[in-house]
Amino acid sequence: MQQKLTLRQLALVGSMLFGLFFGAGNLIFPLILGARAGSRLPVALLGLLITAVGIPLLGVMSIGISRSEGLLDLSGRVSPRFRVLFTCALYLTIGPLFAIPRCAATSFTIGLLPFAEDRVWLWQLAFSLLFFAGALYFSLNPSKILDSVGKFLNPAFLSLLGVMLISALVNPIQPVFSVQPVGDYVNSSFSASFLQGYDTLDALASLAFGIIVIRSVRQLGVTEPERVAISTVKAGAVSMSLMALIYAATALVGAQSYGLYAERLSDPAFTGGDAFALIAHHYFGKAGALLLAATVTLCCMKTAVGLVTSCSETFEELFPGKLRYPQWAVVFSAASFLISNIGLSQIITFSAPVLYFLYPLAIVLILLGLFGRFFGHARGIYQWTMGFTLAAAVLELGRVVEIPAVMDLAGRFLPFYSYGLGWVVPAAVGFVVGMVLEKRK
Repeated sequence: MQQKLTLRQLALVGSMLFGLFFGAGNLIFPLILGARAGSRLPVALLGLLITAVGIPLLGVMSIGISRSEGLLDLSGRVSPRFRVLFTCALYLTIGPLFAIPRCAATSFTIGLLPFAEDRVWLWQLAFSLLFFAGALYFSLNPSKILDSVGKFLNPAFLSLLGVMLISALVNPIQPVFSVQPVGDYVNSSFSASFLQGYDTLDALASLAFGIIVIRSVRQLGVTEPERVAISTVKAGAVSMSLMALIYAATALVGAQSYGLYAERLSDPAFTGGDAFALIAHHYFGKAGALLLAATVTLCCMKTAVGLVTSCSETFEELFPGKLRYPQWAVVFSAASFLISNIGLSQIITFSAPVLYFLYPLAIVLILLGLFGRFFGHARGIYQWTMGFTLAAAVLELGRVVEIPAVMDLAGRFLPFYSYGLGWVVPAAVGFVVGMVLEKRK
């Protein structure tokens, strides 16, 4: 058996992983970020790349370096109860409650809504039914996901997206430095974009997709644990490098195309999808709507396939004997179909509080997995660190849903709370407490 991926195989696994990651949020958020950041784009892009590229890369590395089989294995280092609760919360968030429905809703809103003159609800219902039928078809054979996403769906998507981005970059409407930042990007461009990266869901997805990458590496003939870990890390580096490149290009196009939607940026309902539609029409006319529809649908389809697959595999393992993999895939696809029809803006709005609660827990768990070998992956250290982080995450949730008493209390005692980083110091304190108690043992 070979114990090292060839360059071609590494590129294939990296392409698959990129395809799984790069979905609805990855397409619409960088564009609107560039439009609103304007001349502050370099600083804003740095904040986005940390949370939307850096942390997901660490997540993939954490699964590999800690020799975990996936999130179930990694979260089980805290406690059996945490393993079940956190895994369910994370997979439901990036699965049927938010991320998978958002894939279909984004595809419809950006690609087909302009063609639906009346009875929009009926058009959306029909589209989402076809969308999830396609996602279910690809998901029912998880062993083929390396080929279906890595060889076909992702290259097709990149080809279409490349046509749009290159056309806009070569013929910009205006230079970036001439665009004035708006909203939060005037004085807090870094923190605003840092938190914007949460909305891509990629840090959470990195923990979920680990099981798919590891299985794909083994499928290619690499079975020795250390080599599997190394191959997983390399595939993560390939996919995230491509992700960073496309983020930068998309954000740049958003800033350079500011003149197309300058008057609409102040509208909270105006999204990156609306901006993409205006850009596509400007450069390609009526054909631009068709090009955009195909690009967005391919983009979201491949991510939906990965999410349905990972959710179904995990729940089959988490609840043995309840449902088999195909049945879980049908359940998640059907639930996502129903939720997707409430609309894109509502899905994004409802998901925000859950994301700000889960992200601190996911980031700290990733870091513990990365550096766990230095303290022997001691359970006590995991428990104290995650316990303090959980308390801070609850306070973070209070900030997002705007509970005055919680905001006032936490704002007084937690450093960086107003920036959405109030969990950093508690996590560090919990880690130190865990280390001290472990040393005393």
